[in-house]
Amino acid sequence: MSIEQPNPAWQLSADHWQGAYDSIPVMMGVIPFGITYGVVGLAVGLTPSETLLMSLLVFAGAAQFVSATMIGMGTVDFSLIVFTTLLINLRHLLMGASLTPYVTRLPLARQALLAFGMVDETYAITMSRIQKHGYSEHYQLGTNSAFYLIWILSTLTGIVLGAYIPDPLNWGLDFAMPATFLAMLMPRLVNKTSITVCLVAAVIAALSALYLPGKWYIIIACLSASLAGGLLEGRDSRAV
Repeated sequence: MSIEQPNPAWQLSADHWQGAYDSIPVMMGVIPFGITYGVVGLAVGLTPSETLLMSLLVFAGAAQFVSATMIGMGTVDFSLIVFTTLLINLRHLLMGASLTPYVTRLPLARQALLAFGMVDETYAITMSRIQKHGYSEHYQLGTNSAFYLIWILSTLTGIVLGAYIPDPLNWGLDFAMPATFLAMLMPRLVNKTSITVCLVAAVIAALSALYLPGKWYIIIACLSASLAGGLLEGRDSRAV
């Protein structure tokens, strides 16, 4: 486990910009969904200001889609909306836990800022950087900031173009996000352990999605993959 030591100010700035730069290819898959959210927000009855404010304060695509839809359906119980979005984003607990060894040394306010900006894509980019060069809070902040900015701009685009784009996903743009995650996953399948863990997660996720409601299949697949990975790596270390 590698944790970078404090660097001079210019190096910290370089880490920040490097994180933003490394995010550019992945951000292309997020733009259609930001635009779609802006369109959906208006379609379900939110005002342009409310639609944009949710992106500014929530910054969680799936949670925003579900919340906007529930509000549009007339749900007035705020606790129900919070609980539903919590279930959808339970995977963030697992992602955050994996970063705990790196961020606990940081001030609490900085931890909160990094946690707010952590989404699936920024987490994947940060973890890839950790494997290659160690952890840098400024790198993580750079990728977080880049995705936050593009999400806000995409939402604004959706709000402006909402009257002209009733449903962007009819163009097949919904495949952009799965393709993005596949592109991030494939280079990491470098040995039998990683391939086995990937297959376990895929099978468990598919079976769970068939028989369980909501987004529980995500959590079950993550836990199953983590368990499989721990057991396989433990076996490999004992064999050495």
